[in-house]
Amino acid sequence: MTAVTAEREATAASGLVVEGLRKEFGGHVAVDGVSFALAPGGSLGIVGESGCGKTTTARMLVGLERPDAGTVHLDGRDRSARARGRAERLARAREIQMVFQDPYLSLDPRISVAACIEEVLHLHFSLDAPARRRRVAELLDQVGLGEREATALPRRLSGGQRQRVAIARALAARPQVLILDEAVAALDVSIQAQILDLLARIRREEGIGFLFVSHDLAVVRHITDEVVVLRSGKVVESGPTTTVLTNPQHAYTRLLLDSVPRPGWDPARISEGRRALI
Repeated sequence: MTAVTAEREATAASGLVVEGLRKEFGGHVAVDGVSFALAPGGSLGIVGESGCGKTTTARMLVGLERPDAGTVHLDGRDRSARARGRAERLARAREIQMVFQDPYLSLDPRISVAACIEEVLHLHFSLDAPARRRRVAELLDQVGLGEREATALPRRLSGGQRQRVAIARALAARPQVLILDEAVAALDVSIQAQILDLLARIRREEGIGFLFVSHDLAVVRHITDEVVVLRSGKVVESGPTTTVLTNPQHAYTRLLLDSVPRPGWDPARISEGRRALI
């Protein structure tokens, strides 16, 4: 039994366990046999180039896509099969929430920030109106926003503020796992740092497991404990983030690291390395 297999079996009773996920679109295999485990309160990064299957994997975990094969279990419960009825669909939605790269597209532009978040509370919990308003205020305070932002429409906010709203809305469902799909990629570097610090604090306070989908290895190094490297829909390397990104064993992982611009960076050498992998 490998160490990874042992970890998955140990996590199966209390964590997210993904085994052999596969997804095909019109003859193209986007995800091929992806497996990993996320312990409760853990932080896992999924990295790779555009088109490697990162986002498709995330969408299967949250239920936006159905896998053609493989299983997804959370605390031993199978999320792979079709949900039976509205109650089960809502329960699954509460368990795993997702924050997208562009929060403006995921927020309703017609209603205020407070209404966006209250909508989640109304859907998932039996709270009266005053209790929902109090909870909205708590969530906005948790992500560093206040009454001024609560009454604003999403278009009146900055990109960083909108991403904070998207995080607050995801937290409103009290998820066990939060998937962040390139959640800071569109932000300025200084705002990225603020959002990453916010996420680290939320993880400490709430014990939520994070699954961070990103092509930015610096971000993944900062916020995750474990990392999975995808290439053409397959896992080519996985393990502790520090180990994988400091001493990569697979040529593709080394290529990703070498592709980050820095002093002495040679694009021609990167192109040669890419051709050698084909």
